[in-house]
Amino acid sequence: MILVTGGAGFIGANFILDWLAASQEPVLNLDKLTYAGNLETLASLAGDARHTFVQGDIGDSALLGRLLTQHQPRAVINFAAESHVDRSIHGPAEFIQTNIVGSFNLLEAVRSYWNGLEGDAKSAFRFLHVSTDEVYGSLGPGEAAFSETHRYEPNSPYSASKAASDHLVRAWHHTYGLPVITTNCSNNYGPFHFPEKLIPLMIVNALAGKPLPVYGDGMQVRDWLYVKDHCSAIREVLARGRQGQTYNVGGWNEKPNIEIVQTVCALLNELRPKADGSRYEAQISYVKDRPGHDRRYAIDARKLEKELGWKPAETFESGIRKTVEWYLANPDWVAHVQSGAYRDWVQTQYAAQEAA
Repeated sequence: MILVTGGAGFIGANFILDWLAASQEPVLNLDKLTYAGNLETLASLAGDARHTFVQGDIGDSALLGRLLTQHQPRAVINFAAESHVDRSIHGPAEFIQTNIVGSFNLLEAVRSYWNGLEGDAKSAFRFLHVSTDEVYGSLGPGEAAFSETHRYEPNSPYSASKAASDHLVRAWHHTYGLPVITTNCSNNYGPFHFPEKLIPLMIVNALAGKPLPVYGDGMQVRDWLYVKDHCSAIREVLARGRQGQTYNVGGWNEKPNIEIVQTVCALLNELRPKADGSRYEAQISYVKDRPGHDRRYAIDARKLEKELGWKPAETFESGIRKTVEWYLANPDWVAHVQSGAYRDWVQTQYAAQEAA
């Protein structure tokens, strides 16, 4: 069995679905079920004995101790995190609590459990910490992509809290010998993505006839990684990655935000044309840039390819088409995650923005 924390979130839930599609090994899923945790994503696993869900917090040391002792997982994969930059700017305290204090409590519970293992079970155990490329800061237009040895320069409360968690994981390996591996990924996209992030927000707003808010000049560059490719990379790192190492996971798809929005609009024009013949691009609205907005991220994933033979299976063109098609085919899922709390958040974040 493996223990997955944050397994009702976007990446965690996709990972569990992919894992159980390819393996009979059971998954224990621990998730706090904050606004972005959604068990409806895992509805296809209802009644599947391989999936056990527990609602709980990685900050709950007693609960973690009980779960580890009872289920005896061979690995822990930590997806649990607050992850939205804009939310971290408006309310950083939750990010400090979950991403730093929560990670510390999880590491301590896992260390205690691991110390009690013996023989092959102890030597085979792994703690895999899933992190982000945002810990590296921002790149200039001509600078080389982030490698695993790039200096940490986080610029938002979110990325600073994730950087802190990465440092804790590293320290627990070097100080206590805990067998850890860290992955730092670029921007994920794909099915089941909560519609506060760029791509699903654009799809949902476009279909609803709402403005498509683009920060600043829209030329902020990100590397885009299809979520199922990310899941396959994590499986490879868990199976064959070297303990104590960091592996960057990227899609080799650097694109400015405005190009992403225009691509989504073009696909919607093709797949769900408006009855009046107008085009979705007309809904694009430039808004005031957010504070401290990083200009460019780019991931150098050659270490992962060289050591483990991993490459993304999707191009951006194939992945974004699959993503738009999924949202068009699953309006009920989208409607259900758009709770009153989510609508209030969008109103707070974007409605008050002044036009750039």
